Amino acid sequence: MALEPGGMRKLMQSALTDLEAGRTAGVSEVLTKVKTLNGLDAEELGKIDQLETVLMKSLESEGGLTAIERIADAMERISPPPLAAPDFAEADAFVWHVDPDRVQPVPKVNGIDLPLLIGIDRARDTLLINTRQFAQGNAANNALLWGARGMGKSSLVKAIHGEVVADGLPLKLIEIQREDLPSIGRLLGYLRDSDARFVLFCDDLSFSHDDEHYKSLKAVLDGGVEGRPSNVILYATSNRRHLMPRDMIENERSTSISPSEAVEEKVSLSDRFGLWLGFHPCTQDEYLDMIRGYCSSYGVEIDDETLVAEAIEWQQTRGSRSGRVAWQYFTDLAGRTGLSV
Repeated sequence: MALEPGGMRKLMQSALTDLEAGRTAGVSEVLTKVKTLNGLDAEELGKIDQLETVLMKSLESEGGLTAIERIADAMERISPPPLAAPDFAEADAFVWHVDPDRVQPVPKVNGIDLPLLIGIDRARDTLLINTRQFAQGNAANNALLWGARGMGKSSLVKAIHGEVVADGLPLKLIEIQREDLPSIGRLLGYLRDSDARFVLFCDDLSFSHDDEHYKSLKAVLDGGVEGRPSNVILYATSNRRHLMPRDMIENERSTSISPSEAVEEKVSLSDRFGLWLGFHPCTQDEYLDMIRGYCSSYGVEIDDETLVAEAIEWQQTRGSRSGRVAWQYFTDLAGRTGLSV
């Protein structure tokens, strides 16, 4: 249970009577109560322990009230008042922030239209069906979009969300940053009681050797006591199918006492996504078709021979060929013709 606004200060001041009577143990009792009330994580609990030590030293050199006020201010910063119930009618897309917890509306999503995503037909159709099922109130799977960089993984998630919303289905998109994954349990607490349906979107999801964030995500996807709310699914993108570097997996196999168990613990995260959608490098024809599609959509006129010659030269200078490179060439072309995109 979280404290009401100003509740930390009230708790700390309630210990002042004990302090004035010479019972400094009252401070520890209050801090213990604070830990229980706020359900803080390990890092925040460590901060409270440090504050307790500082406070005890302060009591030896300054008045009790001054010390109480200083520690109450610090505690309010560590555990701010709970987030008021967000108004999800404000927008169709949001970004989750922490310190303090809040859901920020996004008036206009940065994305492109679904028909402009070329060369990913199977992934597009599969994810669109899954998302429509979910928006209509039916069962749907979490999805991991993995594979070649620049091939439209995150663009597909945003485009499908826009397509479903344009069809009149109630669906909200909430983006969460990888570094904020430890707070995902708190976010789900706000979403659980809402009538809306939500796609949580985590872009470029991956984990390093000493990264423990994946444990927060595992419990949410499958295996936690509360589990995932029925009105929430998770879509994540990654360049790695198992969300971690191959050398990290090999290192676990070679150094662990039980190699198979060490690898299973980390690889099992990707197994919790019901849909695995692979994205692979595009062919030259697909690359050129992407650019032609952009030109048609934005009204840029160029003869096909010139387009092919320039586009191929552009991809050669980049050393790669992808949807992102196609868009970058088109941006340059549009700028040269006096168009803003």
